[in-house]
Amino acid sequence: MLGTLFQNVLRRDRLVAVLALAAVSAVAWVYTVFGVGMNMTAIDMTAMPSDMPMPLDAWDLRKSALMFAMWWVMMIAMMLPSAAPMVLLYQRVAKRGRMARTGMHTALFAFGYLLVWGLFSLAATVLHAGGEISGGVNGMMASSSRVLDGALLVVAGVWQLTPMKNRCLEACRSPVEFLGRIWTPGATGALGMGIHHGAFCVGCCWAMMLLLFVGGVMNLYWIGGLALLALAERAAPMWHRVERPIGVIAIVVGVLLLTSPV
Repeated sequence: MLGTLFQNVLRRDRLVAVLALAAVSAVAWVYTVFGVGMNMTAIDMTAMPSDMPMPLDAWDLRKSALMFAMWWVMMIAMMLPSAAPMVLLYQRVAKRGRMARTGMHTALFAFGYLLVWGLFSLAATVLHAGGEISGGVNGMMASSSRVLDGALLVVAGVWQLTPMKNRCLEACRSPVEFLGRIWTPGATGALGMGIHHGAFCVGCCWAMMLLLFVGGVMNLYWIGGLALLALAERAAPMWHRVERPIGVIAIVVGVLLLTSPV
């Protein structure tokens, strides 16, 4: 009787966690697509050529805050779905361990993960501002320099081939082993483990996310493609067969852009 009751509670709490993650992801995607507070939506920018001349607003406090919010919400939309298995596993382990306030601890774990992507978003906002001020990024939020495109592709391709990238990716692919290695009880432990997981995830994907400048930061095809690529790296069973060729292709294309006279 007690066992059946516990299983019912476990299933209910898991459903609540799934719905909460889905709701956060959905809100983040809506914000990303419709560009709340921005002059143009992502739909508008996707329909326009990435090299279309557009006036640039000055980087005042309002624009800086808006761009930071855009980057962070976009990272949540792109990365939370691929982090969901780890969050749900944490929730399940905490519940089976009779941990008090499982829901709050699961929320802290997810927040810790997203907090690290917030720090990445802050760095990306600084790069975005520097790119616009220097002329390397245009008003369509895309690179206006073939050299910058090539450099970003080479960096992403080289990182794809490094042992550190593989180590970070393995941590994301093996949630049971990862949680077993870093498990820390309590609310502080939940937050810390979320931060730990977020650090590995950023380590895996930071170079890939910077490729948003190549296709356009607000280009929905580019955003969706990179989000699917990040998800495939973690979930596709045969991904190891294509991850290195993808890195080599990125390097080759980047070198061609860097050396092409046109």
